[in-house]
Amino acid sequence: MDDFKENKNKLDQELDRFISMLSELLPHYHELLEKEKLTQEELSRLGEIEHYLLGVNAKIIEIKKQLEQDLFGQSLNIYYQLKNQAIEGNPHSKLKLEKMREAFSFALRGGEIINYN
Repeated sequence: MDDFKENKNKLDQELDRFISMLSELLPHYHELLEKEKLTQEELSRLGEIEHYLLGVNAKIIEIKKQLEQDLFGQSLNIYYQLKNQAIEGNPHSKLKLEKMREAFSFALRGGEIINYN
């Protein structure tokens, strides 16, 4: 558990640092976007920043996708383990299974997860 706390703190620091760095870059990008006449150097800089931000956005989307897949996949794994235990008659598993069904149902109605069936 100590590793989790240490890793959590490190990740929080990195995320804060990332947000801070992005907060420094975005105003410069917006300033260039709003400028009516750009020099060739400014136009080049705008293109570089925009290209970089598109790459950052793609990485963020990939991280989000990985998190969603890992979290949802693990949840489904637990769901089916509980379902098997509930079928075998475990009353504690039946209660947990019902809570998970309610959570999944709420997430489906709220658009947090998509049912492809």
